[in-house]
Amino acid sequence: MRFLQFESLLFMAASPPILYVDDIHLTHGVQPLLDGAGLSVSREDRICLVGRNGSGKSTLLKIIAGLVDADDGERFVQPGIAIEYLAQDPSFDGFKTAEDYVLQDVLNNEDRQRAFQLMADLHVTPEADLAPLSGGERRRVALAKAMATQPEVLLLDEPTNHLDLPAIEWLEQALRQINSALVLVSHDRRFLSNMANQTVWLDRGKTKIMRKSFAFFEDWRDEELEREASEQHKLARKIAREEDWVRYGVTARRKRNVKRMGDLSSLRKQQRDYRGPQGAMDAVMQAGAQSGKLVVKADEIHKTFGDKKIVENFTTQIKRGARIGLIGANGAGKTTLLNLLLGKLEPDSGNIRLGKNLTPLLLDQQRVGIKQDWNVKDALTDGSGDRVSLGDDSMHVIGYMKNFLFHPAQMRTPVSVLSGGEQARLFLARGLRQPSNLLVMDEPTNDLDLETLDLLQEMIGAYEGTVILVSHDRDFLDRTVTSVFNAEGDGKWLEYAGGYSDMKVQQKARLKNKDKAAEANPPAANKLDTGEGAKPGKPQAKMSYKHKFRLEKLPSEMQALGVVIEKAGALLADADLFIKAPERFDAAVKKLAKAQADLAAAEEEWLELEVLREGLDT
Repeated sequence: MRFLQFESLLFMAASPPILYVDDIHLTHGVQPLLDGAGLSVSREDRICLVGRNGSGKSTLLKIIAGLVDADDGERFVQPGIAIEYLAQDPSFDGFKTAEDYVLQDVLNNEDRQRAFQLMADLHVTPEADLAPLSGGERRRVALAKAMATQPEVLLLDEPTNHLDLPAIEWLEQALRQINSALVLVSHDRRFLSNMANQTVWLDRGKTKIMRKSFAFFEDWRDEELEREASEQHKLARKIAREEDWVRYGVTARRKRNVKRMGDLSSLRKQQRDYRGPQGAMDAVMQAGAQSGKLVVKADEIHKTFGDKKIVENFTTQIKRGARIGLIGANGAGKTTLLNLLLGKLEPDSGNIRLGKNLTPLLLDQQRVGIKQDWNVKDALTDGSGDRVSLGDDSMHVIGYMKNFLFHPAQMRTPVSVLSGGEQARLFLARGLRQPSNLLVMDEPTNDLDLETLDLLQEMIGAYEGTVILVSHDRDFLDRTVTSVFNAEGDGKWLEYAGGYSDMKVQQKARLKNKDKAAEANPPAANKLDTGEGAKPGKPQAKMSYKHKFRLEKLPSEMQALGVVIEKAGALLADADLFIKAPERFDAAVKKLAKAQADLAAAEEEWLELEVLREGLDT
């Protein structure tokens, strides 16, 4: 009851909607795509719309934008409200240059100035010919157009696809400052968590709303699915009881019997019409023979193209079992460095040595190897037969398709008409057919839904070989890699321990240490300015006893906090603890939260001190 009152008050406090769609129905083929979906947008809303690939998110967004008509349902837009829509794959037909496309709806000088500022911020050349632009460049042009007029409602479908990390972080900052209400479709967890203040889940044609940030979504979704499974279990038991009555309890009271038989028929229909949640992919990576302990060794490698330095004096060793992430802006040379490390490209100078017994598997963002005139069956069998080769074994193509959530009826579906998410799953299915011990992935997260991303992360975690991946997905990097190579500019690459968030902490500590060193060692006076010889600077600073003591003590403190976290987690793993001992449950939750916060602070302190030590030792 308290929950309902809170929701009611929250709704009453919210400003009235400027746009809504209600009870939307749309059928493609036999199965309904949207079956009573709805969504309401107020001026201050930042809504993320999430769901599985193929659940109808993009279609619902197009209905909201007025680009697609629903079979049934209501769409309302307050008079005078402007809506801008960013498609997953925007069409530039009829436009020659970026400026032509961005300015097509600009009617006043203020919007024109904003449009040119957005193009500058997004590194879009107004005179650029649209035809040869890359995916990332096309996305930047489309974003500039969508944001130029500052509409009241901004609908963005996968806005971070093909964007590099600097562009994604710029976009987050720009969207925070814009006055438009937002509806976002994305599979980028970090982006959604940073941007959304409420979450709409589109599942099996219906929408459910959680008036919280996306950061809470996955726990809430799991609770909803558990509640639904419990209701189905209760329904099955109720039907079983009623069927038992039919067999043994029918009486002479005809009127009562007719009603109960009608109720039983209704219960059976309810069970028959129930659409369960879409299952997870059933896929594993085929492990190849173990590689040598050393996978790649690079010694002072250099690579330039013309006057541009791509790799400058880079040295590293990648050992078996490592998980490496390559990070950098578009054009920084991530693919070039990747090809150097794989031996596909010769360095201008320096040496690259590959380990023994390497069996690489390359999954690139261009999805090379899939012919657009193939259907799904051809793509999985390489156009021959109806069995999929899996190392030394094989499997019927329909069974293999089901493992990757393809319906048997899609066997003859042309690859060209599959959605982006379906093409990504198909490419993954092709790649996982062969055994490997070196997995190389270039932008593997594009177009994959959250559930498939979870599975991919689990597969990478369980993979027995070595992983090198290029990604702009911050959350994915944090969950999968053990170190990152970051493009620092001018061909320089630095290696950081941990994932993307760990890199940011280390960069912050390095910058802080640099500022402290500059304060401790001011530049000597210029002879020309003073007419005197420069005074000797202060001797290089040393670590204080306090810093040394903390650096020695922190590892044991972090280890002890890890034990506390593990014990508290094990205690909370008891699902009945909250009911049996609520006080112990509360104490364990508080203890876990404190230990996690203390551990995060200790790790940051250790990183800062370690960077300080390294700086003073050099």
